[in-house]
Amino acid sequence: MDTSRPASSVSFSEALRFWLRLGFISFGGPAGQIAIMHRELVEQRHWISEKRFLHALNYCMLLPGPEAQQLATYIGWLMHRTWGGIVAGTLFVLPSLFILIALSWAYVAFGNVPWVAGLFYGIKPAVAAIVLQAVQRIGSKTLKTPTHAPVLWAIALLSFVAIAFLKIPFPWVVLGAALTGWIGSRVAPAQFASGGGHGAGLASSHPALIGDDTPTPPHARFNKKRLAQVLAAGALLWLLPMAALLAWQDWDVSPANTLAQMGWFFTKAALLTFGGAYAVLPYVYQGAVEHFHWLTGPQMIDGLALGETTPGPLIMVVAFVGFLGGWTKQVLGPDSLFLGAALAAMVVTWFTFLPSFIFILAGGPLVESTHGKAHFTAPLVAITAAVVGVIASLALFFIAHIALPTLGNDQNHSNIDWMALALAATAAVALLRFKVGVIPVITASALAGLALRLGGLT
Repeated sequence: MDTSRPASSVSFSEALRFWLRLGFISFGGPAGQIAIMHRELVEQRHWISEKRFLHALNYCMLLPGPEAQQLATYIGWLMHRTWGGIVAGTLFVLPSLFILIALSWAYVAFGNVPWVAGLFYGIKPAVAAIVLQAVQRIGSKTLKTPTHAPVLWAIALLSFVAIAFLKIPFPWVVLGAALTGWIGSRVAPAQFASGGGHGAGLASSHPALIGDDTPTPPHARFNKKRLAQVLAAGALLWLLPMAALLAWQDWDVSPANTLAQMGWFFTKAALLTFGGAYAVLPYVYQGAVEHFHWLTGPQMIDGLALGETTPGPLIMVVAFVGFLGGWTKQVLGPDSLFLGAALAAMVVTWFTFLPSFIFILAGGPLVESTHGKAHFTAPLVAITAAVVGVIASLALFFIAHIALPTLGNDQNHSNIDWMALALAATAAVALLRFKVGVIPVITASALAGLALRLGGLT
């Protein structure tokens, strides 16, 4: 296919093939995945223009849940109506779900084998470095220079302090940032003039299928009847599985009904956490590790490492959490550990991603009516700045747990793992200074960890 041609039309089958391919090549976490979509859809295929791409991205950044998957859903919906959005969003997730189920089984079956433990010892510091890279990449696109956008820098710094040290819930941080942007658009609009986001490169000179001046297609215009239909369908798709899980356990809502418990917890995670995968993870850690005890803290970091090395959205680490929780709690009994764990992974994935589809299909028409309106875009830019601070707090969280592996346990915290910190620093230099790809860095770090573990140096 000639991807350099101006896009006059794209068939549903052509789009389906692209979304399926994207599901297998979308490595690098949300920043990397959005960069891939930008390169493919804006620069090469010309399916959507730069401004329309960033406008959609800013809305997805506002929403709770995985922004990269939501962006794919949004563009698929804009191009091919409801089924286009459903196909794009589903294929973005489905390959990684099956891959993570297989890897999670390998982890619980062979995770204590010395060479496997060595690989994970090296991968964990690389993951911390990848999170630092996300701070740098998103921050460089959003914050500009302190002299040109001091307000955005202040928002990012205050968000970091609020999350890392004051333990303020992230929804309040987002609300504060949005309010600051709304007020700022009236007081100092120049501070919020830039589109916040991950887009790379300059606007394409080629005409796009969905260009800056392309009229909103009929299906993307706001309609009260359609909004009611989307909300009703979304409510039904949530209620029926939840009712089935409760009925399965004779409507038991106690901790014994692990699957229903998972469904409810990850529904809350999908609705109450903002800023994409990196912002969701602290909430998931708190619930899955500290409250429900579905897995341990080191296992959670191992899951993130697996998520970083597989295609699909990083928030698919929830499939790993669900798998280990289903395995640990034996949801289908001790004789069906794998089937129970796989079912738990699918339950968690369903309840995590369902709200994202509803947000896009219900809210997309409203977003399409706001092009170029500063009162709408300024809060989105401010929220993106706040997310930079949140991701920085997550980087601090991972570095602390790498340096002090016993953090959170009743053990002595005085022994710092200097070797792990050295691996993290090396990975960070490779990513930030020499622009080495994510997969080569993770591979090299894993091999280094293996050598250190087998050599008795850790």
